[in-house]
Amino acid sequence: METITINPIGIVHSDYYDPNGIPKRGHISTIEVFPAYEDALYRIQEHSHLWILTWFHLARRDHLRTVPARVDPNAPEYGVFGLRCAKRPNPVAISLVWLESIQGNILTLRDFDALDGSPVVDIKPYFENDVVFSPTAPYIRPKNPEMCFDLLYKRAYKHHQEECLDMLLGIRLAMVAEGVFSRLNYPELKLAVQGSPCLADTLQGLFNARFANPARFTYQEKEEATVRFWDGHQELQVSVKGVPRREDLLDLSRTDFIEIVVG
Repeated sequence: METITINPIGIVHSDYYDPNGIPKRGHISTIEVFPAYEDALYRIQEHSHLWILTWFHLARRDHLRTVPARVDPNAPEYGVFGLRCAKRPNPVAISLVWLESIQGNILTLRDFDALDGSPVVDIKPYFENDVVFSPTAPYIRPKNPEMCFDLLYKRAYKHHQEECLDMLLGIRLAMVAEGVFSRLNYPELKLAVQGSPCLADTLQGLFNARFANPARFTYQEKEEATVRFWDGHQELQVSVKGVPRREDLLDLSRTDFIEIVVG
């Protein structure tokens, strides 16, 4: 088969230069689209989210299997086509980002996890048909609570689309459930939420739980927050005491505002 030649259409400008230093929650960075391709940005501001394809220019290309060590160094080995790791035969990265603004040929993006100087291969719009609400995927358990919080924060923010106290509370409650059940989105795990709409929305997104097909989610609006989780073998009830502040929710050593009953 003939060799494929791909010319970069732009370059990433970021505050991060080391692959191990990029925060899991993403960050604000920019793409400079080269002048020859600027006209391809016409009306791109009509989209809120974009898929960015970049080239992992610092990655090794001689790996076919690896361990997702950044998430969990004790995780099993996977083929690289089943992971999002940088090490792969053709190190093409794909990132779902928020388009913050565009000025000429400069795109400002949020939640973009590319390194400074990364070549940009392509830009594609995110469409509604890209959504798979309850996908099946292997579960790689985060190596520590901080990693777990960061990963859940990124998912919760993408789903709920704003940070609020109840979004942060939903993350903390999900972390309790993760400690008991491990995987949050397997079909047997159900949850009944009592609390605010923001709490319910956050938990529904984190657990990929639908009202039907299969029915895994029920909700009742109440002032006090209580969530019951069960999977047919074990049950967990988590209640919130008082009104925790933002600093309480971000302090992962604080659990005094959560009452846990495991049955």
